[in-house]
Amino acid sequence: MFLHVQALRVCVTGAAGQIAYSLLYSVAKGDVFGKDQPIILTLLDIAPMMGVLEGVVMELQDCALPILQEIKATADEREAFTDIDVAMLVGAMPRREGMERKDLLKANAKIFQSQGKSLDQYAKKTVKVVVVGNPANTNALIAMKCAPSIPKENFSCLTRLDQNRAKSQIAAKCSVPTSGVKKVTIWGNHSSTQFPDAMHAVVVKDGKDTKATEAVNDDAWLKGDFITTVQKRGAAVIAARKLSSAMSAAKAICDHVRDWVQGTTDGDWVSMGVISDGNTYGVPEGLIYSFPVTLSGGKWTIVDGLSVDAFAREKMDITAKELIEERDAALEFIGN
Repeated sequence: MFLHVQALRVCVTGAAGQIAYSLLYSVAKGDVFGKDQPIILTLLDIAPMMGVLEGVVMELQDCALPILQEIKATADEREAFTDIDVAMLVGAMPRREGMERKDLLKANAKIFQSQGKSLDQYAKKTVKVVVVGNPANTNALIAMKCAPSIPKENFSCLTRLDQNRAKSQIAAKCSVPTSGVKKVTIWGNHSSTQFPDAMHAVVVKDGKDTKATEAVNDDAWLKGDFITTVQKRGAAVIAARKLSSAMSAAKAICDHVRDWVQGTTDGDWVSMGVISDGNTYGVPEGLIYSFPVTLSGGKWTIVDGLSVDAFAREKMDITAKELIEERDAALEFIGN
């Protein structure tokens, strides 16, 4: 049934890690690109992880998935990125105990400088890139800067996990399924300075669209615990599991790329970290900043015209300031 459909080449980095372990099965069974779209997977990780990665390859083979045509495991960026259509850059240097933030930035700047250059040299110029490895916004910016032949709009970072977390909090508060919560926005950095914003969100209750502010009917919660719960959710998962979010991160990556490829539903938007150039919200240019976007035909468009009150303005500026500091430090490390 796939005779006339060209296979998509999809690369996942950090492919021996726990996020990829949840992600790869979903991608390979059609949750992202469709049940009739053949897939060639290239799996990239560092050389010491090749033994583990071979086990992942064996498991994917043993799933006998109809659309998975081929799997390649490698520690070589050229082999991983050649002619790919989509790059899911999950792998990054994790923050270790006692490590300063600037040390983390420096280590990851080098990784994403190398991967950006390799994407520039070997990937298709139409490649869509989502960066997951933290600090995701700044890592995406570094990769973008090092791949000048690929359009800036083709680089993004994952803030869909934060959006999904925010949706679930509002859904629980209003006693509705998450499908009944729309237009939740994450502004800024995928960090504890992010601004989860429900002021323009809609809750569908008893078949009717209601403003989230009215459905929740608790302004103190929306401006307090709601925001801090989403901001600190990753840390809460680590405290409980002793491991970082994996299943939920993988689901969010699938959501992010699926909507980028297939489009957003009418009457809703999603959050993506994208280049801030030309935005109408007073966010400085030259950042990868999370905005509300709609997607169609493989392209994103920032949702314009949303009102920004003094509370939101302050939150949006705080997270922009952090991103400027991260950007300037990272660019210094790579001599750009």
